[in-house]
Amino acid sequence: MIAYADTGFLVSLYGQDANSPVAAKELAKSAQPVFILTSLIEMEFNNAAALRVFRKDWTRSEARMVREDFSNDLSTGVFRIATLGPEVWEKALELSQRHTAVLGTRTLDLLHVASALILKPDVFFTFDERQRKAAKAEHLRVLPA
Repeated sequence: MIAYADTGFLVSLYGQDANSPVAAKELAKSAQPVFILTSLIEMEFNNAAALRVFRKDWTRSEARMVREDFSNDLSTGVFRIATLGPEVWEKALELSQRHTAVLGTRTLDLLHVASALILKPDVFFTFDERQRKAAKAEHLRVLPA
């Protein structure tokens, strides 16, 4: 199974937060997914780990371990690297025009949904409600349910 996981889902999967048990449960139910990794996800993941330190949710050591686990998985087939071109911006703009006034989607929400629409994963993992609503409106299979 090919999966697109937004950064919040991946941070919950690799680190510890309120959503971590649900993320682990979803992964256990999902026949060894291969996660799509875009530059956006990789950059946002690393920034999110640093932000957790800033907010005092994690120690520097915890953040370093999370980033190391993530980096190690880059070499073991957990992730498939995907490059996106300018079409992601065009698709995000279309999504903005369709959904933002109604759903309150943010730019990063739209970029994740646009990326998923272009890359066509089997499933889209997110805990973000606005992103979830936009993804469902675009007929993506969204988990957790």
